[in-house]
Amino acid sequence: MSKILVTGGRGAVARGLSSLLTAHGVPHRLASREPDKPGTVHCDLSDPATFPGALAGVRSVFLYAEASAVDAFVKEAVSAGVEHVVLLSSSSVLAPDAADSPLAVSHLAVERALLASPLRTTLLRPGSFASNAFGWAWSLKSGRPVHLPYPGAYCDPVHETDLAEAAFAVLADPSLGARAYTLTGPQTLTFAAQLAILGDVIGHHIPFEPVSRDQWKSEVDGFIPGPYAEALLDFWAAADGLPVDLTDAVERLTGHAPRTFATWAADHADAFRQQS
Repeated sequence: MSKILVTGGRGAVARGLSSLLTAHGVPHRLASREPDKPGTVHCDLSDPATFPGALAGVRSVFLYAEASAVDAFVKEAVSAGVEHVVLLSSSSVLAPDAADSPLAVSHLAVERALLASPLRTTLLRPGSFASNAFGWAWSLKSGRPVHLPYPGAYCDPVHETDLAEAAFAVLADPSLGARAYTLTGPQTLTFAAQLAILGDVIGHHIPFEPVSRDQWKSEVDGFIPGPYAEALLDFWAAADGLPVDLTDAVERLTGHAPRTFATWAADHADAFRQQS
């Protein structure tokens, strides 16, 4: 079978996809900007010098949305004979202000470059990753309340394993490709509801405190760039009290209902338990 290149090899979705390909005996090449295990090739999506080696002999690519050198990547992929690219994009590209939003601009630029090329392109557009909850881990493990600027903001947390299975499905079945899929979890949940579910899973109540936008921005300064933090706050404000529309795309691609946030929390419970 033709070789598949899986970029973003240190990411959870890429690792899950690589495991699925291995389990099904599908030849593939895991690539990363910082290879951390044997067999992983060097492919820095911001460095065109790393593209030829990573793409040699490849016919399909699972691609993370790094826009800085996407035109060079597309050119090299076409020259290498790549036929199909599956992009891990974002549902943020569907917003009216996507071209001006730090949350969407990189994904949108990569989508446009791929769609303007001769490459057969499949777009996977997840909403909110369930793994965003890892941002609360430090507070939980230290016993401090989680600070939430918008406790009532809704999201559609999707498990990274479902994203990996969706990517595997479109790589394995050509009839599913060349489309755009908006991928959501099975529930629309507020941040407060997610914390309640997480508390049930780890066995104790998780307190939270509503905080102002400015306080939250000051707390994440140095971790989240200012414009990105502001865009996140605006996104949460727009979703405050408004449930998110859900899709059946995960089930159509994988054959099963998407995993719940409770399942995700159980899979990662140790990351949130207090130190003994």
